[in-house]
Amino acid sequence: GPPSEPKLNGYLAYSPTVCLDFYPWLENLVYNPRIRVESLLVSAISKASAQQRAGRAGRTKPGKCFRLYTEKAFQTEMQDNTYPEILRSNLGTVVLHLKKLGIDDLVHFDFMDPPAPETLMRALELLNYLGALDDNGDLTELGSMMAEFPLDPQLAKMVIASCEFNCSNEILSITAMLSVPQCFLRPNEAKKAADDAKMKFAHIDGDHLTLLNVYHAFKQNHEESQWCYDNFVQFRSLKSADNVRDQLVRIMDRFNLARRSTDFNSKDYYINIRKALVAGFFMQFCR
Repeated sequence: GPPSEPKLNGYLAYSPTVCLDFYPWLENLVYNPRIRVESLLVSAISKASAQQRAGRAGRTKPGKCFRLYTEKAFQTEMQDNTYPEILRSNLGTVVLHLKKLGIDDLVHFDFMDPPAPETLMRALELLNYLGALDDNGDLTELGSMMAEFPLDPQLAKMVIASCEFNCSNEILSITAMLSVPQCFLRPNEAKKAADDAKMKFAHIDGDHLTLLNVYHAFKQNHEESQWCYDNFVQFRSLKSADNVRDQLVRIMDRFNLARRSTDFNSKDYYINIRKALVAGFFMQFCR
């Protein structure tokens, strides 16, 4: 259409019963290899994504697509195609699995979209520090075991190390909670009540132990959805965490990794959990 014609902020597919909205912005997880931090950045969708969304209208019945941004924005502010995920992600998991498959020459590996050399080197460095690769870049026994877990390498190392610190049951629960969507709810009409409910689970030593408190309370209350509603936590997220935990337990049992806990009344209970956390995430320490 003419330059002044508005274009989509998403699309509306009209039928007697269907109206679908999309927005022209996405939150993308982007990894900075220099500081080893992942951040959520808001960016415009690509032209290809906009066209794909518009194709939903009229697929099975006559439909219309209304674009609520300008032709100029479409032409000048949007990339032609979506930026490949491998170019903006932490490659630790990718490199670990390639090593597990016996692919050692990563520099000359035929990636569809070759990642930046610095990102690749940072991934190799991280895996070496975690003990998954030796100084020659070869996969270690620990690395082979880590590759069997459907987790980021740091989480996998944390789970395995937890056996040494007698807190594998707690670390399994924390890892499962970290692997699912945010469990806390904060509805607009009840923000104060939601904040007060969250404070009941808060732990002075950080978010990881707060999540552990939530999971323990969920299990102690027999996984009841009403309890979740009353305490402003997402029932679906907690059930998903339960399923993830069961999957991790099966993998641990396959490797004969002991599942144990320190006595809750012991002064070492939380100390041991923090030691296991550090075993996986020591690279996130401030200097």
